[in-house]
Parts: sequence; structure tokens; C-alpha cells
Amino acid sequence: PLPSYDEVLVCTPDTEEEEVELLIRRALSPGSKDQKIFCLLGADKLVYKVSERLEFHFFRLVHSSSVLNYRLLIFCNAKAHNSYVITAFDPYKVTFPYYNKMEIQSYLKKNLKVLSGTAPVAQAFEEPHQQNIKFVFSERAGMGE
Repeated sequence: PLPSYDEVLVCTPDTEEEEVELLIRRALSPGSKDQKIFCLLGADKLVYKVSERLEFHFFRLVHSSSVLNYRLLIFCNAKAHNSYVITAFDPYKVTFPYYNKMEIQSYLKKNLKVLSGTAPVAQAFEEPHQQNIKFVFSERAGMGE
């Protein structure tokens, strides 16, 4: 299944150290053995101080954690060459192949279908594994708007 809301942190320059540390703790704590996938999206947008603390908390918790098979994905823009996060986690980097718009649309049409009666802002799709997914776009996500 796809990650749920408590497993994803969408990073901005305003993301605070505490938010990043909390996600890292969730990913590396002994209670995370239930196969959850934790994600930092746009981690290249973190300010230097928060990026540095992300690295510190990650490596400190990896060395002190009993969880060996954690699932943590850090997504960064490949063009953000001056990002501290990209430099700090470079040894773990995996580059994904480029897919053009048509390939992505073809995949979505094949694997996902729009449920009837959904609002245009929040489109709901039925995934092959019977999990419902909702996409909600907001200018101020996390602010209740």
C-alpha cells in the first residue's frame, strides 16, 4: 500500500527540525516494523540548518536503532545540486529513469480508474490492490485549507 498521511512529510523552506526528526524517529523506531514506508518529499528545499539536523538525527538513530529493515525514502530534485541533503545522502542515492508525460498517463490509465461521483479538486482513484487514493491540491497544505 501507498504511504499514509502520517508517513509523508512534504518539505518546504519553512519545515522545522522537529517535523523532520519526528518522521525519522517513526521510521527508525522498533514499532515501525509493520512495513510502513516513510517519505521526505522535496527534502532539497530544507534550509541548511534543518538539512544538517536531518543528517544528524538519521545517522544517530540508525546507529542506535534495532530496526534493520527500515523503509525511508528521501525525494529530492535532481537539479538541486547545492542541496545539503543531496550531498549528505549521496552514497545512498538511487536515480530513477525519466518518464515522459505520455508514459505516465498511459500507466495511470492502465492501472488506475477514476471513481464515479468525485469532485474535480480531489480525484479518487481505485488502485489495483483495492486501496483508495485521493489527490488534494492546496496552496496551504496542512493548514486546514
